[in-house]
Amino acid sequence: MTQSNVPWWQTATGYQIYPRSFCDSNGDGIGDLRGIVSKLDHLQDLGIGFVWLSPVYASPMRDNGYDIADYFEIAPEFGTMADFDTLLSEAQKRDVRIVMDLVVNHCSSDHCWFVKACQSVDCPEHDFFYWRQPQPDGSPPDDQRACFGGSAWQWVEAVGKYCYCHFGPQQPDLNWHNPALRREIYTMMNWWLDKGIGGFRIDVIELLGKDLDGRIYYEAPDMHRFIQELNQKCLAGRDVVTVGETWSATPDTALEYCGRDRRELDMVFNFNHVQASWDPKLGRFGPNQFDLSTHKMILNDWQQALVEDGWNSLYLSNHDLPRPVSHYANDEEHRVRSAKMLAMVHYLMKGTPFIFQGEEIGMTNARFTSLDQFRDIETLGQLTERLGPVGSNRRDEESVQKFLDGANRHGRDNARTPMQWTGGFLAGFSESASWIDINENYKEINVEADRASPDGVFAFYQQIISLRKTQPIITQGSFELIAPDHAAIFAYAREWEDQRLVVLANFSGVDVAPDLPALNVAGLTPLLATDRPNRAGAPQILEAYEGYAWLIE
Repeated sequence: MTQSNVPWWQTATGYQIYPRSFCDSNGDGIGDLRGIVSKLDHLQDLGIGFVWLSPVYASPMRDNGYDIADYFEIAPEFGTMADFDTLLSEAQKRDVRIVMDLVVNHCSSDHCWFVKACQSVDCPEHDFFYWRQPQPDGSPPDDQRACFGGSAWQWVEAVGKYCYCHFGPQQPDLNWHNPALRREIYTMMNWWLDKGIGGFRIDVIELLGKDLDGRIYYEAPDMHRFIQELNQKCLAGRDVVTVGETWSATPDTALEYCGRDRRELDMVFNFNHVQASWDPKLGRFGPNQFDLSTHKMILNDWQQALVEDGWNSLYLSNHDLPRPVSHYANDEEHRVRSAKMLAMVHYLMKGTPFIFQGEEIGMTNARFTSLDQFRDIETLGQLTERLGPVGSNRRDEESVQKFLDGANRHGRDNARTPMQWTGGFLAGFSESASWIDINENYKEINVEADRASPDGVFAFYQQIISLRKTQPIITQGSFELIAPDHAAIFAYAREWEDQRLVVLANFSGVDVAPDLPALNVAGLTPLLATDRPNRAGAPQILEAYEGYAWLIE
């Protein structure tokens, strides 16, 4: 069965590659484009339809490529534009599209626009950024803090003004209210689209058009106008996919971004389910507050909000988040079963899945033992913000250990340790070096070992991805949450025409009796099963992290 009447990206499964950590082809310890090319067969075997490629543009790499110095060049550590063209053509041979990461809320302070802007207040590029005069005592215009620590306002002596940098001092924000800037961005986007890329993932899209005087940083009044203009100038009429990253979107506002009549985006990455498990006072470094009932209701709200219009993105992790099997389930005794269960529950919903590299083999969080093992600018900024600089009396043993524990749970470096290809030297990532420590469990958890097992995580992901291509009920069916208040069971039903798909999973580490009459799968053999695939009907007992899916026709 095929689904030829729907956009290609609704039946395709995406795969995010963090290039620095995927595969190193030249032994310098940094993953690169040629390394990605060498692993395209792995993605084809998995069934991937498109790759979301984290930034590979020229950059000083203070934020691992999310600080772009030249949108038209490839960072030398990743290769050349010829290498990118090879990646594009080799991916196309395998029916895999390349989706670029578009970072246009800010650029690097090394970008020629900012260099010129700092030389004269009269040059056109000066108005590509946000500037404010200091207060009478010379201090910043206000107390806004940067995401990576410190003031959001950076003093530029050459022009005698402060420049707004929402993330860090070397990532100045771009002023989208300047029409000339927007034209430059649209020219760049069209240049990449004309090369044949499959679309864009747009970084922190909610920050475009911020109102600094009104202190409205997220979803400011002009944001949607700018996204609509972007669509008109670059996307209209092209067969590409767009997804916007937004921490502010809710089920109530989702259709403002991706409703079919809005002519903005195809979908958004929302973070409601991620934020629900954070400590509101401590952010990502707080204790794990995951609550299944809340998690289910958030996902249900998004499914219902986009049931007739718009489209959901489905994801468990990305380059900013902890590994899902460590965060949501059990990464030790039940790692393989947990990884399967999480994929089944989340990727059989309506929407487009985005798998983060390594997720398909159940990679886990790293367990760093020293502060000097961390590389992420956010983690290091939070370290200084909370415990002071090196030598501070706030860096006592207890405080350091507490910070380590939090960073190991929620820090972004968890997702950035190198891909574990083999159990050999440096996990097969590189022949001689690694820019960040490899997770110490690579000898047991790696692609080679997992793919050798017919019951491995990879094989299970293959099944899910194949079903998404062939079963319209998965991409088009309705969604009904079953037993929303159950503290351990995640169950739902999908319906389309004369079919019903039922999913049942145990999110806990103990055996649970489902006792859910609404399942109604007596005598049916599961379509998918984390264990015991030939067992007919719903089990009387669900073992820890066990899950099933039945197709009723």
